[in-house]
Amino acid sequence: MPKIECQDERLWNYIGRKFTLDGLKEILPAAKAELDGLGEEGELKLEFNDTNRPDLWSAAGLGRQLKTYLSGKLPEYDFFSRADIPRPCGSRLVKVDPKLEHIRPYIVAFEITGKKVDDALLKEIIQSQEKLCWNYGRKRSSIAMGIYRSDMIEYPVLYRAADPDKDGFVPLGFEKRMSLREILKEHPKGQEFGHIIAHMPLYPYLTDSRGDVLSMPPVINSAHIGAVKEGDDTLFVELTGSDMPSLTLAASIVACDLADAGFTIKPVKTEYPYDTPLGREVTIPFYFQKPVSVSLAYAEKLLGMAFTEKEALTCLGKAGCAAKAEGGSLTVTPPVYRNDFLHPVDIVEELMIGRGMQAFEPVMPRDFTVGRLSRAEVFIRQVKSIMVGLGFQEMIYNYLGSGRDFIEKMGLKGADIVRIGNPMSESFEYVRNSILPCLLSSESVSGNGVSPHRIFEVGKIALLDPSENYGTATKNYLGFLTADKLAGFNEVNANVSAFFYYINREYTLSEIEDPRFIGGRCAAVMADGRRVGLFGELRPEVLDSWGISMPCSAGEVDLDFLREE
Repeated sequence: MPKIECQDERLWNYIGRKFTLDGLKEILPAAKAELDGLGEEGELKLEFNDTNRPDLWSAAGLGRQLKTYLSGKLPEYDFFSRADIPRPCGSRLVKVDPKLEHIRPYIVAFEITGKKVDDALLKEIIQSQEKLCWNYGRKRSSIAMGIYRSDMIEYPVLYRAADPDKDGFVPLGFEKRMSLREILKEHPKGQEFGHIIAHMPLYPYLTDSRGDVLSMPPVINSAHIGAVKEGDDTLFVELTGSDMPSLTLAASIVACDLADAGFTIKPVKTEYPYDTPLGREVTIPFYFQKPVSVSLAYAEKLLGMAFTEKEALTCLGKAGCAAKAEGGSLTVTPPVYRNDFLHPVDIVEELMIGRGMQAFEPVMPRDFTVGRLSRAEVFIRQVKSIMVGLGFQEMIYNYLGSGRDFIEKMGLKGADIVRIGNPMSESFEYVRNSILPCLLSSESVSGNGVSPHRIFEVGKIALLDPSENYGTATKNYLGFLTADKLAGFNEVNANVSAFFYYINREYTLSEIEDPRFIGGRCAAVMADGRRVGLFGELRPEVLDSWGISMPCSAGEVDLDFLREE
């Protein structure tokens, strides 16, 4: 879980009052946080129990949440643009090179002024930057942030694609000019984050209109414009990445934090030569969230507590949410710095936080039950035992993954896969509809191991199913893979035959075409007139996309259908 450190006096300033340690512990649950320890000279170590709230991962964000909880008064920020109300930017403009569309396509920015940066605030900004880009931005791959001395910049700022061997600058912490490729090889930050762009033909490059270099996102700032110091009072803040909503939210969080610290926020407009989710002209900070509604009866049912409309609005206000009640329904307008309202149940959670956990009395269970394994679990354990007996090694994987792994590398179109509505990152954007990509991911990093490799997993997949209430069905599947010079249709066919023999089920085979398997070298498994699985030899194109040089045969089976009730 995310952790931060902050000085107690800075947190008290953001909250607007001081607390004893016991008093702080009492109200921290309102921010889904707890005190993790104490450092030297009044340093507080805090841990957050929710990864969906990056707005809390700073002293300013935590102070904002606790101040709102105590006062019930929502913070106001008047510098946000909306789709119908763009804020004037004057000459503050960023222009994007069309070549970046398939490299690192998005950039957002704003300017801050009106206050000098001191040492404590500089450390706070750096910590917020690292927490956002490391935790929320997948170690800078989807979000990276740079801060620069704005008084040295001449607008418009140019975000362009640069030649890694011809273009270069003096990176932060160094004194000599280096090419972009040399920076990736020799600079510590280049060695740490260079892998994000090293495979690209051109690198992201940020300069002003005179050609003075700001940085090479997402790796390192320049030693001149990018060296922010104590006493600077006008800063340019930019964020680059691959996901526009996440970038926009991160920019909103940073802007609100800096506004709470006493800075004036000045919007910056970015002009794109290609389409983005927010259009071709985007003025940041930008409010893009949509209202979410829930019936009061539904909330009362989940919480086991009755609310009047007035009480519900008060509780939501304490949780930091603007809301209105009409006809037994609550409609929440998310704050500018939040984008975690994915379902009506999220509003119910805010109601619970606003009411306070102490208001809910513990209830002892009233039903007597006996714990035992379900029939499904008994069957799954039998299946695992069979696969181990056949010489396979069990693996365990995440159920969420990227479109690149679950769709592109498998040669699929992706029309039948479940996509998360508001993913935290591209690495966890889809729910898998097959176990095969997970098995291939293991094989892709096992090329040096002595073959054959035989691995399997028994786990869940999600399939689109209009007959289900929520349009999806979750099933238990067996997936297995063999990597060997002799891995072919005959071997995997023998494994399937042995598996069905040991579970005492009849089956037949039917010829199929599947883009993951070689034509004529794969088959569908049929039981009781229904397709319950498939197997075959994987296409060389699929193996190449995973970087696998060894032939592979694989298959998967629907265990829920095969299980005898």
